Amino acid sequence: MKQPLWIPDSQQRRQSNLQAFMAAASSCHSLELDSYETLYAWSVAHTEAFWDQLWQFSGLVASSKGTTVLQHPQRMPGAQWYPDARLNFAENLLRFRDHRAALIFRNEDGARSCISYANLYQQVARLAAAFRCNGIRPGDRIAGFMPNIPATVTAMLAATSVGAIWTSCSPDFGIHGVIDRFGQTEPRILITADGYHYNGSAIDSLTRVKEISWQLESLETIVVVPYLNDQPDISALPDAILLQEYEDKSAKEIIFEQLPFDHPLYILYSSGTTGVPKCILHSAGGTLLQHLKEHLLHTDLKREDVLFYYTTCGWMMWNWLVSGLATGATLLLFDGSPFAPAPEILWDIADEEDISVFGTSAKYLAALEKSGVRPARSHRLSALRALLSTGSPLAHEGFHYCYREIKQNMQLASISGGTDIISCFALGCPIRPVYAGQLQCRGLGMAVDIFDPQGRSIRGEKGELVCTRPFPSMPIGFWNDPEDKKYQTAYFSQFKGVWAHGDYGEITAEDGLIIHGRSDAVLNPGGVRIGTAEIYRQVDKVDAVLESICIAQPWQDDVRIVLFVRLKSDLSLSEALITEIRQTIRQHTTARHVPAKVIQVSDIPRTRSGKIVELAVRKVVLGEPVTNKDALANPESLEQFRDLEELKT
Repeated sequence: MKQPLWIPDSQQRRQSNLQAFMAAASSCHSLELDSYETLYAWSVAHTEAFWDQLWQFSGLVASSKGTTVLQHPQRMPGAQWYPDARLNFAENLLRFRDHRAALIFRNEDGARSCISYANLYQQVARLAAAFRCNGIRPGDRIAGFMPNIPATVTAMLAATSVGAIWTSCSPDFGIHGVIDRFGQTEPRILITADGYHYNGSAIDSLTRVKEISWQLESLETIVVVPYLNDQPDISALPDAILLQEYEDKSAKEIIFEQLPFDHPLYILYSSGTTGVPKCILHSAGGTLLQHLKEHLLHTDLKREDVLFYYTTCGWMMWNWLVSGLATGATLLLFDGSPFAPAPEILWDIADEEDISVFGTSAKYLAALEKSGVRPARSHRLSALRALLSTGSPLAHEGFHYCYREIKQNMQLASISGGTDIISCFALGCPIRPVYAGQLQCRGLGMAVDIFDPQGRSIRGEKGELVCTRPFPSMPIGFWNDPEDKKYQTAYFSQFKGVWAHGDYGEITAEDGLIIHGRSDAVLNPGGVRIGTAEIYRQVDKVDAVLESICIAQPWQDDVRIVLFVRLKSDLSLSEALITEIRQTIRQHTTARHVPAKVIQVSDIPRTRSGKIVELAVRKVVLGEPVTNKDALANPESLEQFRDLEELKT
């Protein structure tokens, strides 16, 4: 067995929400659940009992629960959770009405504000009343083109309190990217700020909003939130009104529309790097129950916690973060670059605001390490007890960096799931050890397995990550996909009746999980399947390389691995550096992993949530069109991969 990097002490285990849940479930069902292993096994074998126990444990607020937990449990998709329940998502996130801090806001310019739970309720009440007065009904779409500021949370809660569907894009999206999304879902109202902050600049949004509004025929009203300016000029926007003029200042209470468990809550969008984005429809009850599980049991959130996740409003981690309100914790929102005005800005805020759970991406942690940032030497981080990482696999070396240079006594939880399920298949466990390179556990109630190409369950080998039983946060479906053809094709075409997520991974001897990359980016030289993360892990060890991306190029009746590298400033790719890269890969993997070509590039294309896009690069190399470049944060970077002479020999 491997040596763990962190082991929770007896007090941490004893005081965890997970331990309390095990005790409650054991008492209620006459069981002896004394470990995560026994709890997980029960949660997937008796899934209805588990989720119903979670409902009770979490104190989920509903006007009616009904007696049926799961209807049609053998259908996947097609199972229906709590068919007789009636509830409201926003009511659960606003269950606390006291003067404890609900939202703390910081930005890269140094601004700070704090909103209590009582004040948040009042702000939501004023906007929700305005929505009702203007005829917004359950099922209508309200869209946000907003930075990560408190007004975005208020708008989402007001929309969902009346039963509207919330959908959002990050304000750094281009016009075509927004139209590709909102053009499909046809919102009646667009909520936008006048701009946002990034990397030392205040960036205007209203010029793009004007062009967007011309192309969205469904729009009736544009509500503008003053952020960069107290009185932004909205005269050029059709049917626009400032937030303070739109909201109903006389409203004191919220009428929470009581709706079915599977009433639509959010429309999220796939990255859309190879076509028009999929519009993924998520339910109110399924999202709420799943997030309560992940916050309470896997993240161990309590009222005294300050939860932070570095995210934009166009990434599902924003939706995940905001659900933390249902636990009564304090959420910290941040607008800006994580490296402006200095690489330490987020750690400065962590100290100043006593952040206890800090969420970010593997890309950010890798960039910190390459930049030589060592928070453990410069910051107290006395409140920090958990560090969460997602977006891409966190390499073994990334784990060691976090414990060496950020904090030794903390839980490091690499988590993995996606927009598709608005949650996680594998994530942290506060009562289990942390091992380098591994996600601590499969999520409770999630029948996660690894299949070989024939659909057989395997252990100790790499294969397709699947889920074999229904779970509450499965999408309702895709928008404008009435017969679920696109939905079926996306997740159920590979293995009938089994969710295939598109990740390539393995279950370890420690019962953790390793993600080796996306299945559609798996390299296959000589018939040997190789996950791209296996190569990235080794390349990250080379000091001269900032980041890399690799693809499989068809070559002489087979494929060969091509590795593109972005180097530190002023460095050029030499034969000596190519040799170092290849030797590092060969030494720690196999000869099959060694790239046939190593090519220097100036930038690596990635989505706006920070994920590198191997498929888009492969399409360019093969001369195929990339149809939705607006989904990328840096679409101009793709051009350097076109017609490379190095790839012709």
